[in-house]
Amino acid sequence: MSSPTLAILHPGAMGAAVGACLRGLGHRVLWTSEGRSEATRRRADTAGLEDCGSLQALVESADIILSICPPHGALALAHEVAALGFKGIYVDANAISPDTARDVAQAVSSAAGFVDGGIVGQPPKAAGSTRLYLCGGQAAAVAALFEGSALQAIAIDGPPGSASALKVCYAAWSKGATALLANIRALARHEGVEQALLDEWQLSSTPTVKRSAEVAAKADKAWRWVAEMEEIAASFAAAGLPSGFHEGAADIYRRLDQFKDAPSAPDIDTVLDQLQASTNGKTQTKR
Repeated sequence: MSSPTLAILHPGAMGAAVGACLRGLGHRVLWTSEGRSEATRRRADTAGLEDCGSLQALVESADIILSICPPHGALALAHEVAALGFKGIYVDANAISPDTARDVAQAVSSAAGFVDGGIVGQPPKAAGSTRLYLCGGQAAAVAALFEGSALQAIAIDGPPGSASALKVCYAAWSKGATALLANIRALARHEGVEQALLDEWQLSSTPTVKRSAEVAAKADKAWRWVAEMEEIAASFAAAGLPSGFHEGAADIYRRLDQFKDAPSAPDIDTVLDQLQASTNGKTQTKR
């Protein structure tokens, strides 16, 4: 694939970092400021992305579009791009279920090709820290665009939905475990045994002590992970497996959505107290 024009929709922290990887390799990378925030504009400018002004202009100019947005918006964005007549390769790299990925593929079926993707890791800065798994007929060609960048792109075998399935399984543990441990700690605090539990973990499962506090450092992302947990729950349900745990994880992250865009990470005490507040505004009474 020689010198295609690429586009990122929409450059949040992850999308901007992916775009910066491509720009660092000399690729032309577009985005659109239409309807986006000033914070998004700053990220795009820092990454060196080229503003097309409107989604229509982007669709007309791009050979390959990479969709990297909150999971709840992935399908609607695909329909919007398709309605504007996009004829290139559409790469969905969102944290969505295999079924949603297949729905996205159907939505953009008039495009030249669809590539299903799943990102594992933080926004790429150093080589080896983040991987983009891809599947579909053009997966190898898209992966080749990232060669030499901080983002390792890996084409895997399988039909659309396979890369999303891999991402779902990975996040079901990594983000699911963060929610579970936070909830356990909140329960221990409610029952007055939090310190005793931490002491026992220190004796029998030392890494768990630190892991149980990770939710505080990640609280600003909790709003985004609600839909991701719901997509994971739907994946389990579609496979005939119990889905309740990740439905609960979605509720845990939903209770922390007030920390979105917080200037600094809350401490673990603040997070645990917030978890004990119910979603209808009533505070649970401690014993």
